[in-house]
Amino acid sequence: MKKNLIIAALALIAALPMPLSSASAKDGREVQVVSASSKDASSAIEKARKEGKAIVYQTREISPESLVRIYKALGVKAEGRVAVKISTGEGDNPNYLKPTLIRDLVDTVNGTIVECRTAYPGDRMETKDHWNVIHRHGFDSLFAVDLMDEYDEIRIPVKDRSHLKYDIVGGHLANYDFMVTLNHFKGHPMGGYGGALKNLSIGVASRNGKAYIHSAGRIQTPDDLWQKYVDDQDGFLESMASAAQAVVDYFRAERGIIFISVMNNMSIDCDCVAHPAPVKLKDYGILASLDPVALDQACVDIINGQKVTAENDPGDLLARIDKQHGTHTIDWAEHIGLGTEKYIIVDIDK
Repeated sequence: MKKNLIIAALALIAALPMPLSSASAKDGREVQVVSASSKDASSAIEKARKEGKAIVYQTREISPESLVRIYKALGVKAEGRVAVKISTGEGDNPNYLKPTLIRDLVDTVNGTIVECRTAYPGDRMETKDHWNVIHRHGFDSLFAVDLMDEYDEIRIPVKDRSHLKYDIVGGHLANYDFMVTLNHFKGHPMGGYGGALKNLSIGVASRNGKAYIHSAGRIQTPDDLWQKYVDDQDGFLESMASAAQAVVDYFRAERGIIFISVMNNMSIDCDCVAHPAPVKLKDYGILASLDPVALDQACVDIINGQKVTAENDPGDLLARIDKQHGTHTIDWAEHIGLGTEKYIIVDIDK
């Protein structure tokens, strides 16, 4: 029954008319790549910062060790009560970030895995079912795990009030003063892609908060959400950017926040889909930044730069991003001051 409801909801979403956009808002823009070990690395980073560009670190190695290396490359130590925000994935989804991959990083920062319930009927909408998925996927056997909206929710301020008056997040967010936003970059049925901005907004929002964002501020419960309130695509994307900014501001006022994205198992469907479309892209690597806007832009630029081969085809993911106007989230996030789309890549492998 749950699977039928999910399929029906996704079919409704797919049938909605979406505005068209280029697959990348920054086609043709050259991005400087600097080797972290080169003698010019420090001066290139300093110059980029003076020019208002963000620094995005990159490794092509996807391993527990490389996650720790790229975290350390950011130069910001996670301190205090550290939340590690991930998606634990829908019950039958095979693409979520595995506990064995992220274990060394979570241990290094002494973090707690944090999640919130979903707004769609499925394996993670109800508290008991979500805990079953957490256990089934092995997270609670390796980490402390906190379902932040299990008991309550809180409201935090938003700067951009174009659609939202506040952001509704899991109540346990108040128990943490540093966040590691650990994102699985891939496609998404509604957002076009899922990365740092989605994980910060939809991911941290409570079940009611998710409905508030998806409906662009019109309702605050999931009741009738998918039947009546998902017709404002740009409003939804702008609401995601606004909510992401609220979470970033919250933690920057505490002890800090960092952003890491793993580009593996990149289906056009997100980890919230129980049976995602087959993966057609090769795993790429891990990117990290102190700027979530630049990080998402870099991931999208990488997909745009992929060449079609027999083993690697970015076409479906680019089409999904294009259909859902996905890069508008990045554009709006820059517009409201969350970060910048301009960046340089610092390759920590070289």
